[in-house]
Amino acid sequence: MYTLKKNLEQRRAEGLYRSRRVTEGAQGPELIVDGRRMLAFCSNDYLGLAADPRLAEAMSRGVARYGVGSGAAHLISGHSKAHHALEEELAEFTGRERALLFSTGYMANLGVISALLGRGDSVFEDRLNHASLIDGGLLSRARFRRYPHSDAGVLAGQLESAAAGRRLVVSDGVFSMDGDVAPIAELASACRARDAWLMIDDAHGIGVLGQKGQGSVAAAGLGQDEVPILMGTLGKALGTSGAFVAGSADLIETLIQQARSYIYTTAMPPAVAEATRASLQIVAAEEWRRERLQGLIARFRHGAQKIGLELMDSETPIQPVLLGSSKRANRWSEAFQREGILVGAIRPPTVPEGGARLRITFSASHSAAQVEALLAVLGEIAAEEST
Repeated sequence: MYTLKKNLEQRRAEGLYRSRRVTEGAQGPELIVDGRRMLAFCSNDYLGLAADPRLAEAMSRGVARYGVGSGAAHLISGHSKAHHALEEELAEFTGRERALLFSTGYMANLGVISALLGRGDSVFEDRLNHASLIDGGLLSRARFRRYPHSDAGVLAGQLESAAAGRRLVVSDGVFSMDGDVAPIAELASACRARDAWLMIDDAHGIGVLGQKGQGSVAAAGLGQDEVPILMGTLGKALGTSGAFVAGSADLIETLIQQARSYIYTTAMPPAVAEATRASLQIVAAEEWRRERLQGLIARFRHGAQKIGLELMDSETPIQPVLLGSSKRANRWSEAFQREGILVGAIRPPTVPEGGARLRITFSASHSAAQVEALLAVLGEIAAEEST
């Protein structure tokens, strides 16, 4: 235990220590955080649906009909009519043959990669992929290779030189710490020419990008043939909880038979599935949410560039402000907190060494005035540091 304490003290000294905050009330632009009302720019509730009363009503009806818990795994007695209906609606929403629910995005990624690959196979991953994709690749026991961020040319060379066996290329659709979109069409072309599967984790694209919010793959003009494996989460733009994988009927049947994180996990509560069904309808119908979100992003980027801040190439709700060192990122985040604004400081190992940043995220529920308040504090912090 002494070693553990020493390691924790070292993390504190290096500015890498993580602390939880206690929030009260529903998700929204303003939260009660550790007893204090704050303006929040760190949620993944991109469309402002997490506290939408229509979702709450659908969940309440689900509880009345199904109770609170599912009681078992999907393959025992936990697969309700609500789950089944949601899977069918997710398949239709994404333009795929079938979809399969998972309890979390992390479990979906672990389950898919380990179900499809094993010893003698190869997995290729973008260097900036989410931790769950990296862990899934390592746990699969396949040969693991990483290619430079969004570099489809290097990937093509790696595929050419790969040994025999199944080959799977895995990438985020929208990268969660940089906010940029993967070159999905180029990745698909490289995979198609070299007989490899392509899997896109669209956790941060579903609901936000593409026609009716169908995600980054749809925005790239691609479908199931080009991108056979699509993972999406329900707890970000869709405002509920859980995840799904969509693809061919054969893919989904394979996952039902072989994905351990699906087989051996209690199903999500049916009431959550009912809430998500309501959310899907709203996401498809209310285009104004995406339009409003894009307007807020443009306002922020224009204002931040006038201040002279270093932004990344992102047109998504994820807008990082690069600061370099972990201590500097912590200092800026703490300055925001003193002004009543909650912004996350992202530090290694979540991002590469020297890549610490503020990860500012926007929601359709933010107002223009709230964005201006954020920019005003950003300007004050930057000015104080330069004096």
